[in-house]
Amino acid sequence: MLKQKSDLFLTLFGIVDVLAVSGACIVAWVVRLAYFREPLPSASDWESYFKDSLVVYAVPIVIATMYLSKLYRPRRDRTLFGEFAQVFRASLISVAMIVVAIWAIGSEHLFNGLRPPPNATYPGWRLSADPFRLQLVILLAILPFLIGMYRLALRLTLRAIRKRGWNARHAAVIGVGRLGQITARTLGRNSWTGIKVEYFISHHEQTNRVHCMDLPVKGGTREMETILEKHPVDAIYLAIPSAMSAQLPQILRRLERFAVDVRIVPDVHPRYLPQNMAVSELEGMPILSYRESPMAGVGGVLKRTVDLVGASVALLLFSPIMLVIAIGIAITTRGPVLFKQRRVSLGGDVFWIYKFRTMIDDPSVSGAEQETAWTTRDDARIHRLGRWLRKTSLDELPQLINVLKGDMALVGPRPERPELIDRFREDWRGYMIRQHVKAGMTGWAQVNGLRGDTSLKKRLQYDLFYIRNWSIWFDVRILFITVFRGFVHRNAI
Repeated sequence: MLKQKSDLFLTLFGIVDVLAVSGACIVAWVVRLAYFREPLPSASDWESYFKDSLVVYAVPIVIATMYLSKLYRPRRDRTLFGEFAQVFRASLISVAMIVVAIWAIGSEHLFNGLRPPPNATYPGWRLSADPFRLQLVILLAILPFLIGMYRLALRLTLRAIRKRGWNARHAAVIGVGRLGQITARTLGRNSWTGIKVEYFISHHEQTNRVHCMDLPVKGGTREMETILEKHPVDAIYLAIPSAMSAQLPQILRRLERFAVDVRIVPDVHPRYLPQNMAVSELEGMPILSYRESPMAGVGGVLKRTVDLVGASVALLLFSPIMLVIAIGIAITTRGPVLFKQRRVSLGGDVFWIYKFRTMIDDPSVSGAEQETAWTTRDDARIHRLGRWLRKTSLDELPQLINVLKGDMALVGPRPERPELIDRFREDWRGYMIRQHVKAGMTGWAQVNGLRGDTSLKKRLQYDLFYIRNWSIWFDVRILFITVFRGFVHRNAI
């Protein structure tokens, strides 16, 4: 029943989005025709209304993009501002894809408008000089606005309907303990379901309790059939403590006499349930994916593509700087230009990480000891150029090679040494979740100032937040922050 209601709401949102996209395309097209004084096609020329207005391209592309952006999922924790930000991002991507679609299909009479005239210089090739270019800009400007306004109107309408109690579904919760109260409270908060909890039935056979959370307790499981006959409901939520789970089969058999929806709420604390838990089935056996890498499938392919393109471009841009740094290290110090060290990445795989050497080799210390020695802010082993390289993070540029090799990603938790991981996994609960993703050159913790000699606990909290909320857009955001805030940070050592 929940799925049926959410499907109904998502269908409404889909219809609203189709209307908004079609309206935005028509408005942009009409403004273009009016600005350039082009004649409006006749009513019988329906093809122009669909193709020249871009409706035939925009509707499927925008709907698909918004679906991939998870805008057709019922999310009560998404604010209106957050939803509008996602709508704007999806609109931007959609307009770019519309241009690609026009080019791929071969509608040259439209696509030629994106190219400057053969004899035109840049100043003469203005926005207002080309109809199609103007149409695209207007579409981009009004598309997110119209979709956002239509969605806002639908949300407000649904909220008003729910407040009046229309189309409400009545439910009973079996279980008056912690789990039953959480169930009733959660259903009360999520008004989009239209479900109203009317009363409780105790998970004990008999009870003297008459109220729970300001709702009546009609009795225990012994009187369950009598209660349901006197006070019929549309749905029943079984919220029985795990210690009494052996009673579930018998209760379910007794509930088969009633034409109600039955939902089982597992007795697992919410903190142990990830937000994006996936449910799959194998030969009729339900399987809950409690924890797995968020970057499997299409997301992983997309992230790897961004890594390859980004690392290649960065190597081209920074190669002159890297050459100067290498020469500087070779001239001012003795020893190799690059330093390599064992680090751990995705799945516990150990790899050699590359950096510009920033420390002086100490002949009195063995190679193994130098590799595991902890670096401090005033470490005497850091040479003068090395201190500046660490401060600017330029010593990490060779890690672009690690990204191209597939050892690391551009964005992810910073890699640690194997011996430290063995220690941290015992000291910090959840630390090994970091190894569900590739280590990165920059990360959510680093752009929030947690690098170098800073709190390991805070860094872990930020790393886990990144993993649990990962998306390709989150990666892009972190990369932009890294670039625009610069590489220099006061916590670097």
